[in-house]
Amino acid sequence: MASRIKWSNKITTSQVEQLIRAEMDVQRAMLIFDSATAEYSNGFRHDQKIFGLIISKLVSANQFWTAEELLQRMKEEQCNLTEDIFLSICRGYGQVHRQLDSLRVFQRMKCFQCKPSPKSYVAILDILVEENQLKLALRFYKHMRAIGVSPTVASLNVLIKALCKNSGTMDSALQIFYEMTNRGYIPDSYTYGTLINGLCKWGKIGDATKLFEEMETKGCSPSVITYTSMIHGLCQSENLNEAFGLFEQMMGKGIEPNVVVVLLKRWSFLDIMVRKWLRPNMITYSTSIHGLCKEGKAYEALETLDRMKLQALKPDCKFQEGANSLDEMILEGICPNRLTWSIHVRIHNAVIQGLASHGEINRAYQLYLSMRARGISVDASTFSTLDMVRDGCALDKERWKAVGEGFVHWEKGKEAANLCGN
Repeated sequence: MASRIKWSNKITTSQVEQLIRAEMDVQRAMLIFDSATAEYSNGFRHDQKIFGLIISKLVSANQFWTAEELLQRMKEEQCNLTEDIFLSICRGYGQVHRQLDSLRVFQRMKCFQCKPSPKSYVAILDILVEENQLKLALRFYKHMRAIGVSPTVASLNVLIKALCKNSGTMDSALQIFYEMTNRGYIPDSYTYGTLINGLCKWGKIGDATKLFEEMETKGCSPSVITYTSMIHGLCQSENLNEAFGLFEQMMGKGIEPNVVVVLLKRWSFLDIMVRKWLRPNMITYSTSIHGLCKEGKAYEALETLDRMKLQALKPDCKFQEGANSLDEMILEGICPNRLTWSIHVRIHNAVIQGLASHGEINRAYQLYLSMRARGISVDASTFSTLDMVRDGCALDKERWKAVGEGFVHWEKGKEAANLCGN
């Protein structure tokens, strides 16, 4: 590839940066980088942006050794090394659970005359905590304080997260939280969310509820993760009324349920409701199905759908949005696998029935034809809704006319004529 690149007489760093940024394959990106390096004889030099960009691409492909070699090259070429470049490598190591390599690269920063700021210390502390290296994380935090790195809300949040991981240190996490304001550090939504998650995890739902109620009075809005923690904890303790209240509050605020509904399913939330003589409503079921599908739990979603049918409920569906989503899937070439095919078929049939029953007959037939073309089976209820002849069903004159007009609309006159002529 390098030989095919014909640089302009005056190659610029912006040209090289744009080409590397547009290239998704890291090996081809490196070829562009090396091809530009060959222009050093003509006075070209890679700048900090280009080095940072190619290092980021190497890290994303887990090519850490090559990325670290470029650090040395930057030093030799007297190119300014920033802490963000080092941190990109540190975080990359953290994502593949090589936290000790993250720490090693962090310690090398001074060798490159790059002084780490408090941001770098917090980043390394967070990597250690995420990897459950709690003893090492606490030692690192003490080291931070010993060398004069002042605490920040961000560093205290990470320390609280570390202490929330063990039931025996949960009280210490709360102590730091209560001392924050006195020392001039204002807890944020992340602080509250971390503590609430820890309290729920260790069964202290009463304390979690108090903090949850307090956070909004302090101007901190709960995130979907905080709602998840609270609903999870309330389900564990079978405080279903409170769980329902939070669930409806979350939906009322327009917060996407995400994994909340999976947790509801995992803890047999619907089963508990039945045992408590509480009847799950359409919103509960529909949101659960939505979340289970997003998590790839097709069988559980189908089971929940069947339970809805037994209670004579229909999934809450905005059929126009459903049809639009199916159109997007087709345009993007998304094809269901063996596991999700059954739910895929049911979704198509449900959307067709919904469109037809809401007067969107043209759109319904368009989706029907798409199903036929892609081999998706059409069930009897869909044929019934469309009023098509199927298994001895008959149509009246007006319905036949609607069928014909629907097909003719998409220049399907032949198929319409065949239907009406039988």
